[in-house]
Amino acid sequence: MIQILVAEDDKAMNALVRSYLTDNGYEATPCDNGREAMRLLDEKPFDMIITDVMMPEMDGFELARRVRETDKKIPILYMTALDDKPSKQLGYRLGIDDYVVKPFDADLLMLRVAALLRRANIERCRELVAGNLRMSRDEHTAYVDGEELPLTVREFDILFKLLSFPRRTFTRTQLMDEFWGFDSSASSRTVDVYIAKLREKTSRCDGFDIMTVHGLGYKAVLR
Repeated sequence: MIQILVAEDDKAMNALVRSYLTDNGYEATPCDNGREAMRLLDEKPFDMIITDVMMPEMDGFELARRVRETDKKIPILYMTALDDKPSKQLGYRLGIDDYVVKPFDADLLMLRVAALLRRANIERCRELVAGNLRMSRDEHTAYVDGEELPLTVREFDILFKLLSFPRRTFTRTQLMDEFWGFDSSASSRTVDVYIAKLREKTSRCDGFDIMTVHGLGYKAVLR
């Protein structure tokens, strides 16, 4: 079962978040400050950290800094009342993956949790093969019949994501949230443009098709 550490000093909020997580099939462990979170991280492996920012003894900023000194990949999700730009910028510079502002919608929180866990799972998968296409996560490079495919970083990441979950539909909003984040210039049309480019660049690939799911988004279907 996926293990998630919830660092939040407000006991009622901590219990509420953990109830959302357990209802969605996750195992949630509570703590009320960053120092206790570091102790728990030393004792057992976790798949994700959800943390408040303003906590006693050690705040969420210092927690993120210390975690990233030893673990570059575990997803870190901030949940906080701090909605100002400097706080968000500091969090992202320290290496957090996403940010939700209190009060938040439970469904939105769970969608963000699922998205971050999917991304982490992709990171653990280092190579992918579909027909005559081979994608190397370590090289961040794709090859068709041994010849390098000219993909941008974002094109590579989107294609790797689609092929990691064949037949699973990803909405335009999901793709925008994961690969464009807070880029205000991105829109659903931006996603369509990238998919069109990917279809053109992978036209020689014989192992899959990128299908449009009308009214929703896109999925990769293996041949």
